[in-house]
Amino acid sequence: MAATGFAVAGGRSSRMGRDKALLPWGASTLLDHALARLSAVCAEVWILSGPESRYVDRGIPVEADSVRDAGALGGVLTGLARLQVRPGLFLAVDLPFVPEPLLRELLRLSDGFDAVVPISEAGSEPLCAVYGPRCLGPVRRCIERGALKMTSFWPEVRVREMGVRELAAFGDPARLFHNVNTPEDYGRAT
Repeated sequence: MAATGFAVAGGRSSRMGRDKALLPWGASTLLDHALARLSAVCAEVWILSGPESRYVDRGIPVEADSVRDAGALGGVLTGLARLQVRPGLFLAVDLPFVPEPLLRELLRLSDGFDAVVPISEAGSEPLCAVYGPRCLGPVRRCIERGALKMTSFWPEVRVREMGVRELAAFGDPARLFHNVNTPEDYGRAT
């Protein structure tokens, strides 16, 4: 399925103490790792860079948040505004263990739904998800009323949840969604 991939790299990295998108990962960085996985499954890839335009040296289109101080939901809004008819696959740079086959499966499951979101034992994983163009209006309305939780717009769209049993086909869900937020998280991941 043709899709647009979005590397979500707009966080402040306050718990990490430095820009986690630029942390070494293998022979590259967490950002480059996310871009490679998205490029393998999407027709085009963008970087959502947060409040400022960053990472322009990657040779990938970069989009700064269209609405300031709206957190991750603001980044999703910015990506959704780029979509026309095809879905967007959003992947946070701090989720290095999400494999390409899982990203492909999220896209495959999106037919007939506005959003496909993994649900691990820790809860929803909204920054490893597919969002279609019909999510734009609901996300915009949530931001306008200050409802910035990533799931705040779900009641207005058709959401396909991918549960733990389905996720297990791609690995241990706890490991798949190991989030690299702190130096300790990073140490455990490398």
